[in-house]
Amino acid sequence: MNRRQLASTAALGIGAAALPLAASAQNGSPARPQTLGGSITDVPGVRVGHFTDTRRPTGCTVVLTEAGAVGGVDVRGAAPGTRETDLLDPSNLVERVHAVLLTGGSAFGLDAASGVMRWLEEHKFGFSAGPAVVPIVPAAVLFDLGVGDPRIRPDAAAGYAACAAASADAPAEGSTGAGAGATVGKLFGMERAMKGGIGTASARIGRVTVGAVVAVNAVGDVIDPASGAIVAGARAEDGRRGPGAVTAILRGELPPALQAGMATTIGVVATDAVLTKAQARKLAQVAHDGLARTIEPSHTMWDGDTLFALGTGQSGLPGNMLTLGLLAARVMASAVLRAVLAAKGIAGPGLPSVPATSELG
Repeated sequence: MNRRQLASTAALGIGAAALPLAASAQNGSPARPQTLGGSITDVPGVRVGHFTDTRRPTGCTVVLTEAGAVGGVDVRGAAPGTRETDLLDPSNLVERVHAVLLTGGSAFGLDAASGVMRWLEEHKFGFSAGPAVVPIVPAAVLFDLGVGDPRIRPDAAAGYAACAAASADAPAEGSTGAGAGATVGKLFGMERAMKGGIGTASARIGRVTVGAVVAVNAVGDVIDPASGAIVAGARAEDGRRGPGAVTAILRGELPPALQAGMATTIGVVATDAVLTKAQARKLAQVAHDGLARTIEPSHTMWDGDTLFALGTGQSGLPGNMLTLGLLAARVMASAVLRAVLAAKGIAGPGLPSVPATSELG
């Protein structure tokens, strides 16, 4: 089913719930999972921009909502790196955010948020605070310092460049932006890992759209929830397709000691429904179901898994939280799969060889 067919099906009100997430296996090898089409920019009021630094690689991705969007966040991983998440608590003053930054570079990458703020300020987007306009830019980081020179990481200039590149077109996926240095399947070390990346998807029911974008940089494996097949994850010691991290652990093959914060999957789910801050937080919470369905194990002590939710309200319709939650989990699961399916292997001085799925036996 192509993107046009998916869009038509969703427009008829069938939506994501009726669409399978994977095809059957053929010839003994896992088939390419079937995923939802579209992108988070299908949500009116949302634009996305990437900056990719190919020297390492690393990068950042900005989700712009210049007119403001009601924001929420839910942190499930035990090693997060975040900025401006406290203000998203429903009990706090600020209602709307103007961008969300997803970035590589671990805690150093939070510098990129300053560039996002500068771009927004120059374009007069922000929270009115007396004589000043203060852009509200929550952010989350992933750890990609193990790929290449760790002294190269996103900075304020990178955040500014991502904003300048933002558009309402479908954003690039795979090894770009915040997904440039992402890897998955690291439970047994980088030498057995595979390439992660960034992905996006959307679905529509009636006049309400839900979309997601996610940078997948997990300790665990990415699996197809329809078949249970491993799409990308820890390889066997000979470098070929392995049985999977969870299977290996259950049969007694324990992983080495890992450093907290060495991974992290970060993303955004957005809708054009009208949301309160409490509803936005709930939407971020249920979007984590999409991670749990496609990343095994997820939300570990070594991941800082963080998802944001945005409600632009541009449909003018109140959100049915049961329907929005169902779609949020579905589009997030598809975005995870698309992130690794679009990723390209990397190799070079100081880099492990991380093959794409198609290169494995």
